[in-house]
Amino acid sequence: MKLSKDILKSMIRAIKMTREDEIGCDECFDKLNDFAEMHLSDKSPEKALPLVHDHLQKCGDCREEFLALLEALKELKVKL
Repeated sequence: MKLSKDILKSMIRAIKMTREDEIGCDECFDKLNDFAEMHLSDKSPEKALPLVHDHLQKCGDCREEFLALLEALKELKVKL
C-alpha cells in the first residue's frame, strides 16, 4: 500500500497532536452524557472535561456520537 503525501501529512499532524494524558473512545463515551448536559446548560464542558473535549476534536466517531446525543437531548427537552 502506497501512502500519498496528503495522508502522510495528516498522520504526522495527528501524531504531533497526541498528548500523554489522552483518553480513549470507551472513556470518552462514558462521559459523553455529562459533556452534553453541560453543553446544553451553557456551562463549560471543555473546561470541566478537557480530555473529553480534546478527544472529540480528534475522533470523528465519538464526535458523531456526541452530536447525535446532543440532538436527542434537545428533542427530549422540547417535548417535555
